[in-house]
Amino acid sequence: MRASDVTFYAHSAPDRSGWEPLSEHLLLVARRASTYASVFEAGDEAFLAGLIHDLGKYAPVFLKRLENQASHLDHWTPGAMVALDRYQKVGIAVALAIEGHHIGLQCAAKSHYGGLAPGQARPTEGCRFTEADPNRLLQRLTADGIELPALERSLFTPAGPRVGTMLDLRMLFSTLVDADFLETEAHFDRDAQGQRQYRPAPPELQPERALAVLDDHLAELTKKNRERSSKAVQKLRGDLLAVCRDGASHDPGLFTLSAPTGAGKTLSMLAFALRHAKLHGLRRVVLAIPFLSILEQTVQEYRKVLQSHFGPGYILEHHSLAGTRSTKPEGDEQDPDEILRRRQAENWDAPLVVTTNVQLLESLFAHRPGPCRKLHRLAQSVILFDEVQTLPLHVAVPTLAALSHLSSRYGASVVFSTATQPAFDHLDRHVGELCETGWKPKELVPSSLELFARSRRVTPEWRLDRPMSWDEVADELAREPQALCIVNLKRHALELARRLADRGVEGLFHLSTYMCPAHRSERVEEVKRRLAAGEPCRLISTQCIEAGVDVDFPVVYRAFGPLDAIAQAAGRCNRHGVGTELGRLMVFVPEDERYPTGAYQRAAKVTRLHFKELAASPDLQDPKLFRTWYRRLYDLSKIGEGATGREKELDEALRSLHFESTARRYRLIDQDGLQVVVPWDRDAYEKLKQRSRKERRLTRGWMREAQPYAVSVFRPRAGSEAAQRILPWLEPAPLDMPADRRSEDWFFVVREDIYDEDFGLVELPETLIV
Repeated sequence: MRASDVTFYAHSAPDRSGWEPLSEHLLLVARRASTYASVFEAGDEAFLAGLIHDLGKYAPVFLKRLENQASHLDHWTPGAMVALDRYQKVGIAVALAIEGHHIGLQCAAKSHYGGLAPGQARPTEGCRFTEADPNRLLQRLTADGIELPALERSLFTPAGPRVGTMLDLRMLFSTLVDADFLETEAHFDRDAQGQRQYRPAPPELQPERALAVLDDHLAELTKKNRERSSKAVQKLRGDLLAVCRDGASHDPGLFTLSAPTGAGKTLSMLAFALRHAKLHGLRRVVLAIPFLSILEQTVQEYRKVLQSHFGPGYILEHHSLAGTRSTKPEGDEQDPDEILRRRQAENWDAPLVVTTNVQLLESLFAHRPGPCRKLHRLAQSVILFDEVQTLPLHVAVPTLAALSHLSSRYGASVVFSTATQPAFDHLDRHVGELCETGWKPKELVPSSLELFARSRRVTPEWRLDRPMSWDEVADELAREPQALCIVNLKRHALELARRLADRGVEGLFHLSTYMCPAHRSERVEEVKRRLAAGEPCRLISTQCIEAGVDVDFPVVYRAFGPLDAIAQAAGRCNRHGVGTELGRLMVFVPEDERYPTGAYQRAAKVTRLHFKELAASPDLQDPKLFRTWYRRLYDLSKIGEGATGREKELDEALRSLHFESTARRYRLIDQDGLQVVVPWDRDAYEKLKQRSRKERRLTRGWMREAQPYAVSVFRPRAGSEAAQRILPWLEPAPLDMPADRRSEDWFFVVREDIYDEDFGLVELPETLIV
């Protein structure tokens, strides 16, 4: 039988009559991808990519693959060969997207894509081509009634600025892989009548209606806060809300929102986003937050406002712990809300997404189909970043370049919000080398409003002349009925908390990442309860309390550190401005003045130099103080020029337009850690342990359930003293057979008493304690 007489298929099914014809699959993917890409005027390009992405399946040997009689077949490279051969320069992006739809994006340099030309292309390592001659594949495509369309232009410019160029390719890639996945899923999810079953359409954003619901909530909140907050704080929050609503009329672009802690940024940002979306026809709102503690607070607040009005599927919570707190019975895989959440998390097909900085930003530099699927959803969206001062400096320039390009090319609006606004515009020249538009944001809050001067709720005291011993600090804290002390290292928090415990103080709490997330959440809630009830409460914490955690102490002690960290500590003091007295912030130098990382130490050094040059005590309510400090920090760190170490490696990956290398080097959190499951909740601990032993594999579901009870520990160097000391108290989680295989990332503690109910996982080798 001639190949032209054969029906070619894309996917199999239990019954041969249910197999999906290849032509049907190609057209469905092409149309869906084109719809996605038409939002940013790349519909024709995406259509072509969808039309030939599986061209290699037009081969008799692929039929054998569907019958489980052949394997290790490269069916993706032939389509890339055709795109490059037929369309030359305008086909480069299509070729690279097709090549990557199974193996990930490779490289956009000519040295790579030139090798996709017919006669030069080689199958993926370990595979063989389904058909060596792509012209035979095209003949079979034509015999199925499909002609190759014309393509006159491409959104991809290989010679353009590096970050912008790579993001353009990722956006096209995103439309292809998402369309391919959804059409394949619909084929395998056919109903009893054999009809394709697609996911239910998510709710629309409905910004006008959502804004009305938010306004009602804010009015009710204002009434409740009349007793909790001073009139001055209420007026400040009202003014911030007003400027956010007014600022929404600006054309889409880059924005900063600089406002003091406690000013109500969380809901004011949402008001901006909804009105901005309404006025400019934007499709969704995405909020990125650096810490899970803040994220979960924000999701609860947003759900309280909107969930009852718009139902499930309106708000997507996407992070490592999402889905671990389902109200359904444990192991209920049929929980419809959780099924919906998991599906939406794959491609962010939801009107309001709340996620982490890691999830969003690392996706912008990813190369695999999974994390890239969601990217096309960011076009014509409002993207909000809270606590943006936490963005690591070593990735600052490429991050700003990606977001700037996302705004200028894809119609997204980006808002950077914080009380200590980094002077990222100082990096505009360096950002401009990676994208055409640089970094020129518009500040939403006019200086004439004087929000920071009006929010003066703290009197700082600077004790920098001599170091204080931990006993001195403990004695002073013991005399304060309610006080917070923030230190730089976990070992310092332990030391100070133990000295206070020796003094028998009432209401003593310790907080650090020695404690698992569930433990920390429980402690924060108890602290809040005691503060509200006026009960004794002394909290000793690391920096994990500083950003976005809504606690309000009358007195805060802060070990000397970076300027932005000191300002964040001040935001936990007299937060609501109740009463006539100002809160007290004591900044001291500890006798053991050490810092967790080199970057953190460098920022503290800049702060010390900055303070020495001031004629008077630093004014934490002066935004100019922070702009000057950030500029000096960037200059000292040589951000954007003279790169070394991690920054240099990332820069070299970007210069070479190498996607896998870029994805590997772009990391917001670069410490390699071990996840140690601890027995804070003994029932949960035993269930997790038993389940891992029984199943002998660590599924995503298991890891999601384990995350709230896991402490991250730095991975010791192989063969080091720390590695030898850590092994006796860690038991690797078992993996699938053979029985001697063990996880290198997930562990259980051997002795349950190693986890202290007050201090967490404290019996660690010294080199793992920071």
